[in-house]
Amino acid sequence: MDLSYPIGKFPGEFGSKTAVDPDRRAADLAALAAAPARFREAVRGLDDGQLDTPYRPGGWTVRQVIHHVPDSHMNAYVRFRLALTEDSPAVKPYDEAKWAELRDAKTLPVEVSLRLLTCLHERWVVLLSGFSDADFARTLQHPELGIVRLDTYLSAYAWHSRHHAAHITGLRERMGWK
Repeated sequence: MDLSYPIGKFPGEFGSKTAVDPDRRAADLAALAAAPARFREAVRGLDDGQLDTPYRPGGWTVRQVIHHVPDSHMNAYVRFRLALTEDSPAVKPYDEAKWAELRDAKTLPVEVSLRLLTCLHERWVVLLSGFSDADFARTLQHPELGIVRLDTYLSAYAWHSRHHAAHITGLRERMGWK
């Protein structure tokens, strides 16, 4: 198994103009709604030594992964809001590797980011639940991904949630952490 991509790489196509199937959108929305609980369960009972263990050689620690997810999802949430209120806005990327090296990502208790993720996803899911087909067809311009439909972006973040949860649960299994 590729420890970098335990569930495989994102299967969608960012430049596609094809709509994501409504059933897939519903499943993706459910995955976003479930993500905070999935992460909370993934780190349940881990001590600081375990939280500071990289999920793979050369990878982030569990703590950094947990702090990365709301960093990433906050950026995505803002991008969704921009795409709803502007015509295909250009969005700014951020250096996630450098963010993961900042003091808060390396030292704060994971509970801080778990609470943040819970509140963020509560708002995000409410926002997305009111989307029409036309809203999901809106786009943003990402400098690395090109023009991205919001339904594809939703799929990417549902995948992102499962991807990082699998980093942690895979490490737990490999290490025999109950």
